[in-house]
Amino acid sequence: MAYDEYLAERIRHKFKELDVPFEDKKMMGGICFLVDDKMCVGVIKEQMMARIDPVRTEEAYARNGCRAMDFTHRTMKGFIFVDPEGIDQDRDLEYFIRLALEFNPMAKSSKKKST
Repeated sequence: MAYDEYLAERIRHKFKELDVPFEDKKMMGGICFLVDDKMCVGVIKEQMMARIDPVRTEEAYARNGCRAMDFTHRTMKGFIFVDPEGIDQDRDLEYFIRLALEFNPMAKSSKKKST
């Protein structure tokens, strides 16, 4: 299993429920959900990844199952992992998705511009 497809479907459903246009792309051995062409949340193995405002990471870490994203064995500023127990309930999943959506307008796009 490359990533938890059930979790990916829960995220898709939540974006639709919140009426947020998104695109999903398979990458980094998992799946990422892009909002406005910017990485917002994703699923890597059984964990959810979220791109959040770096000033809110301590708040996020205080929640069950949340930790620094260390995908490359280095902490990535503004990115968190949430283990399955931290998003078991729909309200917890929505909390982390909303946190990522709040930061999305401020996030820099990594999409390459053609010249």
